[in-house]
Amino acid sequence: MQGREEPQRGGGEAASYNGLVTNPSPPMQIALDAARKARGTTSFTAWVGAAVVRDGNAVSVGQTLPGGGAHAEAMALSGIDARGADLYTVLEPCVAFPGKRNPPCTGVIIQAGVRRVVVALLDPDPNVSGRGTALLRAAGIEVEIGDGAEAATALLRPYLRHRQTGVPYVIAKFAASLDGRTGTASGDSKWITGETARDVAHQQRALADAVMAGSGTVLADDPALTARPGGELAARPPIRVVVDARGRISPAARIFSEPGSTFVATSYDAPAAWKREMAAVGATVIECEPAAQGVNLDQLLAALGKRGIISIWAEGGGTLLGSLFEGDHVDEVWAFLAPVIIGSDGLPAVALRSPRTVSEALRLREPVIEPLPPDVLIRGYTGSWHPGR
Repeated sequence: MQGREEPQRGGGEAASYNGLVTNPSPPMQIALDAARKARGTTSFTAWVGAAVVRDGNAVSVGQTLPGGGAHAEAMALSGIDARGADLYTVLEPCVAFPGKRNPPCTGVIIQAGVRRVVVALLDPDPNVSGRGTALLRAAGIEVEIGDGAEAATALLRPYLRHRQTGVPYVIAKFAASLDGRTGTASGDSKWITGETARDVAHQQRALADAVMAGSGTVLADDPALTARPGGELAARPPIRVVVDARGRISPAARIFSEPGSTFVATSYDAPAAWKREMAAVGATVIECEPAAQGVNLDQLLAALGKRGIISIWAEGGGTLLGSLFEGDHVDEVWAFLAPVIIGSDGLPAVALRSPRTVSEALRLREPVIEPLPPDVLIRGYTGSWHPGR
């Protein structure tokens, strides 16, 4: 999900921006399609698409470039005569603010002589937040807001979460048997789901800024925690985040020899010598207060948010996922279920305390059920955060 438009995979909850909730017009649909292509490449900023339209026809399309490159509006306006044309963009154009590296898109739009700008969503980033549209209007440019707001909200849901709250959007993923077990009592878990489900999971890993796992998963499986859609390493490897409150994982673990960065989240109480070993193999060590199960996740997620991490694909194990759910940190669930039964002594997918009644159980909002033969995917939203609030 990360939206409700087919994976990437998408759509989403309706949200109101300036009182408007509309289906995308054809030009805005072009901008949205361009934004989807940028998803998973723009590390730490929004994946945006834009289209320049003249006489009802798109004459130029742009999307946000990878690695802090030019924004979608600047790309769409580059090399063309846009005087008197309309510009459709998925997100409010940016403005100048301290620390900004790229020229502000509002200035580029004004200089290009655009007649009208149609914006799907206002940008909740406090550095922008209505200033972009105000500058355009002050320059005499007509501005409309809300075309395609619902689809844009779904597509940019992780970005909205990060900019509204300062913490990453967390997707809890697990692959389990029909009775909710991720492995046998001996710890064997390869493979519960089939190749199709595993490849979909790798596609989603590649869209996230970070992949998170607990130390138990690293100790049991020695995973790579890389994104390998189609069996090939993703061009932009997600950051690996391992939560290890007690200092148990080895500096020889596979995660330290794979491409990309590794963060190790631990407690202040973990052995100092072990922390030095983690740093020596290139890991970024993040220290947090200890918690009953691991580390203080509020502190950890805030620290990751400050580092610009917008989305996290949380792979487990069950203890970590249980703590994320109990702390109301999970925004979305991707549960891959296989037609196999393991038994009550197997490893639980989510180590979560049971409610007193079924009516109090956590339920997904807007669930989607998707066959991935021989398995099935159930995905949906959860948690108290909603876009637009």
